[in-house]
Amino acid sequence: MEDKVTLLSKVDIFSGLSLESLQRLASRLTSINFKKNALIIGKDSQGDSLYIIRSGEVKVLLQNEDGKEMILAKFRAGDFFGEMSLVDGRPRSADVITTEKSQLLILSRDAFVEHLEQFPRTGLKILAEMSTRLRRADEVIGNLVMLDVYGRVARILIDLSERDGEVRSEGIFIKTRPTQQDMASMIGTTRETVSRVLSEFQRRGLLSTQGKSVLLSHQFVETIEDPH
Repeated sequence: MEDKVTLLSKVDIFSGLSLESLQRLASRLTSINFKKNALIIGKDSQGDSLYIIRSGEVKVLLQNEDGKEMILAKFRAGDFFGEMSLVDGRPRSADVITTEKSQLLILSRDAFVEHLEQFPRTGLKILAEMSTRLRRADEVIGNLVMLDVYGRVARILIDLSERDGEVRSEGIFIKTRPTQQDMASMIGTTRETVSRVLSEFQRRGLLSTQGKSVLLSHQFVETIEDPH
């Protein structure tokens, strides 16, 4: 119970709630474990729950008839998803699949609505988060249209550096980047193309890799953020 309360206090939409309110909300949560590559939500399924990631990672994606993926977003511990269907009452808009072993906390629609009635400020925070995610989606669409594949790969790396990067004297260190296949699925290209682009960036001295870690040079960051 205590660890649920601690996690809720770190979730943006529930920040600012009193300890008593967090405890009441935590008592309504159920926990469920998923293996890697497990389907949590299926596109067009009925939306009846809000999900909070306790541990692990999930990806939100669309798939065509040939099974080709387009990754829309990734969420990790402390993030939430599934709010859209609870707000508008429509079916789920995408699949959500675990990328590693994960544990999720689930808040039912009834408990969600009851909480919003008592704490309308949470609803405002959800709308703010939905707006942020929509802006990110607009940016992704714009990148797909306006940028070549080098620019799209670079944009992924810059976004990662802003979220998870550690500033060092030699550049910005990213401990874990997506797989090349996941990067390809994010920007509508092939794994081979992503591999070629990363190799070219490395040849130019703009970045270096070791396993899943990557170090972006300050020159790389400055070039992408100020292309002129």
